[in-house]
This record gives sequence, C-alpha cells and structure tokens, in this order.
Amino acid sequence: MAASSTVCRAAGAGAQAFLRTCRSPALLRTPAWRSAAAGGRSPAAGRSTATLAQALQNVPETHVSQLDNGLRVASEGSSQPTCTVGVWIDAGSRYENEKNNGAGYFVEHLAFKGTKNRPGNALEKEIESMGAHLNAYSTREHTAYYIKALSEDLPKAVELLADIVQNCSLEDSQIEKERDVILREMQENDKSMRDVVFNYLHATAFQGTALAQAVEGPSENVRKLSRADLSEYINSHYKAPRMVLAAAGGIEHEQLLDLAQKHFSSVSGKYEADAVPSVIPCRFTGSEIRHRDDAMPLAHVAIAVEGPGWANPDNVTLQVANAIIGHYDCTYGGGKNLSSPLASVAVANKLCQSFQTFNICYKETGLLGAHFVSDRMSIDDMVIFLQGQWMRLCTSATESEVARGKNILRNALLSHLDGTTPVCEDIGRSLLTYGRRIPLAEWESRIEEVDAQMVRDICSKYFYDQCPAVAGLGPIEQLTDYNRIRSGMFWLRF
Repeated sequence: MAASSTVCRAAGAGAQAFLRTCRSPALLRTPAWRSAAAGGRSPAAGRSTATLAQALQNVPETHVSQLDNGLRVASEGSSQPTCTVGVWIDAGSRYENEKNNGAGYFVEHLAFKGTKNRPGNALEKEIESMGAHLNAYSTREHTAYYIKALSEDLPKAVELLADIVQNCSLEDSQIEKERDVILREMQENDKSMRDVVFNYLHATAFQGTALAQAVEGPSENVRKLSRADLSEYINSHYKAPRMVLAAAGGIEHEQLLDLAQKHFSSVSGKYEADAVPSVIPCRFTGSEIRHRDDAMPLAHVAIAVEGPGWANPDNVTLQVANAIIGHYDCTYGGGKNLSSPLASVAVANKLCQSFQTFNICYKETGLLGAHFVSDRMSIDDMVIFLQGQWMRLCTSATESEVARGKNILRNALLSHLDGTTPVCEDIGRSLLTYGRRIPLAEWESRIEEVDAQMVRDICSKYFYDQCPAVAGLGPIEQLTDYNRIRSGMFWLRF
C-alpha cells in the first residue's frame, strides 16, 4: 500500500449544515395568513428541530491518510462547487536562529515569483487562467500555501502546490527584488500598532528564546540573507513528515490521495545526521517593554501571563473565561447594556476605544491576556478594571456568566468554520498541533463540562499571583508601574 488511511468524524463545512439544521422552524414557516388563504398547512408543520448533539453528529467526516514518506493527507468533502487545498508545514520563526531569522518569511514570499518549472509570470498566469486564488502565510510555528479553486480544478491545484513547495525558484534577481518588497512591507507593518505591540509582547515575554523573534526577522537579516541561506532553510524544514496536504469542499479523498501520491511522493522524509529541527522549550519571563511616543494619539497596551500549549485541556476553560470578559469597540451598539462587565464599565467611564482578550498557543507554552487601546489619561483605570475582572474570575465566577461564555464560545467555534478555506486551514493546523482533527462533538462535550468552579480553579492557576508580561506603545506616561501591575495580580482577602 502506498498510503495508510484512517477516518475521523470532525468539524468542518458541516458547521453550515449545523446552522441550517438548528434554525427555528418558525423562520421557515409560511405566514399564517398566507397558509390559511391557500387552504393548506405550513410546510414546516410538525417539523422538529434537531438538538445540538444530533446536529454535530451529522457533520462530514475528515479522512486522514499517510504516504510512505510520512506526508499526511487529510480532507473533508462536501457538495460545494469549489474547494480549498493547501500544504501546511511545521516550520516558522521559532525554528530559526539570530543569523537566519526571517528566512521562512522570505521563502514564503518567493513562492509567488515562479518555480523552476514555471518561471517568471507563468505561475501567476496559470492560476489566473483557472480563476483560482493563491495565498500563503507564515507564523512563529507554521507556514502555509493554499489555493482556492473550482472543484474540477483540484488536480491542477495540487500540481501547482507541489511545484511551489518542491521547486521554489531561488534566482538571484528575484531574491534581490523580493528583498526590497519585504523591506517595504516591514515599514507598512510598523504602522499597525497592534502588530507592533504584540511583537513587543513576545520579545519581552519570551526574551532570550526563539519565540521572541519576529516572523519577518530584523531588517538587517532581510538585507543580507543569501540564496544559500534560503536553500538551507528549505532543505532543513520542507520535509514530508512535517507537511500536511489538506483539502475541503467538493472533493473526494481517494482522488486527493492519488494526486498526493503522484506529486508529493518524491518529497524527502529523511534528514542528514544531526540536522533534525528540534523544538527548544521557551521560558516565559514576567517583564515589560515601554515605547513612549507622546506624538501618537492613543496608547496601545497588552498584558499577558503564561498560557498553556496547544494540547493542554485547560484551553477550553480559559476560552470560556475570555468569552466572559469579552471584547469591545467604541463603534459597538448597546452601550452600558453590553453583557460583558468590563465592556459595560468601559462604556460608562470612557476607559478605552477598544479591548480584546487573547489566548495565543504554541507547542508547549502560550500568551494569555488582553490588549486595549485608550487615550493617555485612562490607561491606569483600564489596567485596574481589567485586572479586577481577572481576579473576579479567579474568586467569584458565577454559573450564569459561565453559561453565557460557553454559548459565546460555541457560536465562535461554529461561525469560524464557515467556508472551505477556514475548514481547510483548521484541518491542516489541527494535524500539525494536535496530531488529529478534533471532532465538533468532542469540542462541545468539553465545553459542556466547564462550570463555575472549573473557571475559578483554572483562572487561579494561570492568573492569580502570576508575573505578567507588559508591552506599551504610544503616550503611555500613565501606564502603571510594573510593581503595581504585579501587585494587582492578587487580592488580599481576610
């Protein structure tokens, strides 16, 4: 056998089926006056609504296979006329060092500049002739290349992806052109205050480790990375056991497996001696970075404690806790009547322009916290109220707000998987992080198990009396002293 196969029932485009199934029959029923005039019964009469558990059991299956070289092939089929197919690679900036930091981001950009078989604009013209869309992205742990196309063009899409991954054209002329493009992109990224703050947060929280490195790398590296550096990066990380070929939409798994065998079986699965990329654990350090710029109109602040890794079961409870705190933007309606206590206080006291909670996961660690944007005179109050909400969850979370948080999390989980592209991305990322696709029914059962006592216990484990990492940018003169922020991570109770 060229490949071994398994089947698991998992989340996916079935989220759409779930939403359709759970829609109230009253919304589908013919108006009563029209039915009466027609002398007939409503088409929805007697129709029962499926329970959440029943709907989750009816989502499409995710098929998973493995080629002889170790490359995994996973897919979720549906009746849609389009599909998304992509390659997810276990490679990112945390596998780089100070000298080649940014190499992965550079290689990802070169993917759009042609291959050895399709030089110059030939690749772009071929994709445009299909009416398809090619995209790619890099994170600290993963790199992805994917194509969204008509289902009938799946064979061509897989062929193009295989060519991009295996035959990247590392021409000196293209490297020099892309060098300038990346430098301009980095200048544009510096205008995104949110991105800058989160890079600062990683730099201080994981200082001295690989996770502190930005995905783009420093500008000095971009200017000096050579063709040999990029070739070495590809040869070290673009290996079959580190890859997942994922697809979602109107496709058949057997067809995808045959295409993978045809185009990806030649990808090497072996490493040279002592060349296997390894994950070095990254320590978290409670610390701060402050970049004061009084010329900026608003302050951007992020505060985080060390969070759990991808596979830690505490993530579900922490996601419920984050849903309870919620998120807010000054453009939202609702005002003081928002369900989030912190949002309600922020509106009443004009504490901030926006805030959001986050739980950023990596293999063995993560960042758990919140980011907010406020004017220069409200920073101190916003920090106090934010920490007060964390301490309240640690000590007095109630069943009613936990039930609200669970419903918000359920909605976010299902609405995220709306379309072939997010489903395909979920498949690829899940196989790299969990080693499998976790079914929606399993996610639901884990969410259902969360209660107020679990929220109090898990929040106490991660928030209570822990040293936070703090990053501030802008007019942050009023940003609370670090020692005071640290003292706000516990309450003196008698």
